[in-house]
Amino acid sequence: MNILISNTSGEPIYAQIVSQIRQMILQGELVSGTPLPSIRLLAKELQISVITTKRAYEELEREGLINSIVGKGSFVSGADQEFIREQRLRIMENKMKEIIDESKMLGIDFAEFSEMLKLLYEEETE
Repeated sequence: MNILISNTSGEPIYAQIVSQIRQMILQGELVSGTPLPSIRLLAKELQISVITTKRAYEELEREGLINSIVGKGSFVSGADQEFIREQRLRIMENKMKEIIDESKMLGIDFAEFSEMLKLLYEEETE
């Protein structure tokens, strides 16, 4: 499994793992039933704490993206991809509401806000 960890990122390591595995599942790189590396193996490969890896797997399990079976390991869930997408959209909407609230507090109007969003979006897709 190709997971890249950035120690300079402001994002916690467990969240980086969750984000990358989530993306692999949503993009179909990891399909239902695919076994994930054991918590210990992934921790060793990434040279991080087992506790950090365990936290990432627990978060993925809470989101319904993976299932863990004692003695067998963790596997990509058989959850409906549309259900998973809806969950992610809900999370995204909540983050967007926070950003909208912040922009209103700063006195940024919709035109300026949408221009900022457009520039950032285009910058990320290049």
